[in-house]
Amino acid sequence: TSGGAQFLGEKLVSWSSKKQYCTALSIVEAEYVSLSACCAQVLWIRTQLTDYGFHFDKILIYCDSKSAIAISCNPVQHSRTKHIAVRYHFIKEHIEKGTIELYFVKTDYQLADILTKALPADRFNYLVRRLGMHSLSPQELARLAKSQ
Repeated sequence: TSGGAQFLGEKLVSWSSKKQYCTALSIVEAEYVSLSACCAQVLWIRTQLTDYGFHFDKILIYCDSKSAIAISCNPVQHSRTKHIAVRYHFIKEHIEKGTIELYFVKTDYQLADILTKALPADRFNYLVRRLGMHSLSPQELARLAKSQ
């Protein structure tokens, strides 16, 4: 499963959690495919915002896999990555152009984990707050339903 959360400033504007339709031979490959999907999404958002008059010099993408970042930033194909479908390598072009910049973020701060993993309650609630959302208990939901 691939997941990503896209922000405009500090506001969450898009998120996704999708089953990967390719079989990854390693965790690094799965992360790289996910990174490419996120890149495609932010480029689409950028196109939409450009139509409204917003312009961006660079788009920052945070990833918790140093290996996936290394594959993305290396323009040379290696024997270890030759099996990865060509359609996922477009991210390399955008990094070379300077459209996209990749940064490492520790797994503890990876917001997309909420979309792809079963998490302990405290970690889930932490990520919900970081996304700018609220997690309501069943009692709070019942109270809201009664007030309407």
